[in-house]
Amino acid sequence: MARNIRRTKTLAMLAALTATGVALSGCTAAGDGDDGGGDTLKLWHYEGADSAMGKAWAEAIKIFEEETGATVEFEEKSFEQIQKTASQVLDTDAAPDLMEFNKGNATAGFLASTGLISDISDAVDEYGWDDKLAPSLQTTAKYTEDGVMGGDTWFGIPNYGEFVGVYYNKDAFAAAGLEIPTTYDEFVDVLDAFVAQGITPLAEAGAEYPLGQLWYQLALLEGDRGFVDDYQLYKNPVDWQGPEITSATETLKEYVDKGYIASDVSSVKAEDAGVSFINGTSPIFVSGSWWFGRFVSEATGFDWTMTAFPGADLSLGSSGNLWVVPENAANKDLAYQFIDITMRPEIQAIIGNNGGLPVAADSADITDEKSAELIATFNGVLDADGLSFYPDWPAPGFYDVIVQELQGLVTGVQDVKTTNANLGEQYDEGTAEFR
Repeated sequence: MARNIRRTKTLAMLAALTATGVALSGCTAAGDGDDGGGDTLKLWHYEGADSAMGKAWAEAIKIFEEETGATVEFEEKSFEQIQKTASQVLDTDAAPDLMEFNKGNATAGFLASTGLISDISDAVDEYGWDDKLAPSLQTTAKYTEDGVMGGDTWFGIPNYGEFVGVYYNKDAFAAAGLEIPTTYDEFVDVLDAFVAQGITPLAEAGAEYPLGQLWYQLALLEGDRGFVDDYQLYKNPVDWQGPEITSATETLKEYVDKGYIASDVSSVKAEDAGVSFINGTSPIFVSGSWWFGRFVSEATGFDWTMTAFPGADLSLGSSGNLWVVPENAANKDLAYQFIDITMRPEIQAIIGNNGGLPVAADSADITDEKSAELIATFNGVLDADGLSFYPDWPAPGFYDVIVQELQGLVTGVQDVKTTNANLGEQYDEGTAEFR
């Protein structure tokens, strides 16, 4: 019933756009007019040619064409093109056979709930992809009938992953006579030591996502998988005055009060925080693996490393985006064959050796030392089933709520209890339809 209602809404939205003359620009697949039959795989993705995934998938195309005799008709769509027009174009004959799409309830989950992408569970069983993916990576690939991740039905396959950890300027630590921390108590001791030397240790940004991610990581320090399932998958109501969230909000406020984070953090953007690590101003940055490649290229004036958050069993992160097969795809079997090639060790190694995080690589194939270190850290998180997604995922618009409420906290406009109450009210409102 839910699927039929959402599909009706999608078609109504398409009709409204057409009636008002809105053009679905950039949605037409190359080769429109042919029947898409037999020997052509229509492929869409939005990874740049020089990215880790772009390089890997270009090689996968070569292998696919050599092994199958089929031709790949590839179009590089922008993220915005696919995000904004997928629900319309996928209901037409212009749908590709395979495309990259964002994971999560509001994206892949929405397409799954409307019937616009295929249930690929049989292909997963046939090719054994489930054996290659850690449980927390599978969560974002499987959805319920209502489009909530963590369901029983496979609607996509991730090719890579991402996580949030801690970047450390090793030269700054050596100059301060400090060691890279391995426990949370040691982490706090390091923060105190830098402050005592007149250094604000943490690069942070309260105007965008980094501060909210740090807040969620602090909650994960006190939480377990049950907390994550309640917060992200709506298993049980979240206690917004409970120990996990209260500890996170109190600790974040203490970080500002003690000088671990700059007092003007509320106006700082993510780019500014990243640059403060790159130029050596801030010796520590809690953020994601998506910075890794840039730091390799630009943070060249000092030695640095990245680890999981010290003392934490759970880390922010998830699978990367998904390969999904539209329900209207003309060549689903070819799509499955291509997905399988991208899961091979040699293709996964290309992702890993170019700064990405492969989900099924052979560690012996990773020859770049820095990349091997990153992948080993990520694999440690996977082995512990530690990926815990992101704080804004559960509810539409919750990203802006987190930013606003934490700005109020760190500027002293509101206290911990009020911040938590405001967050909880917006969370409950935004997740009501899923619970």
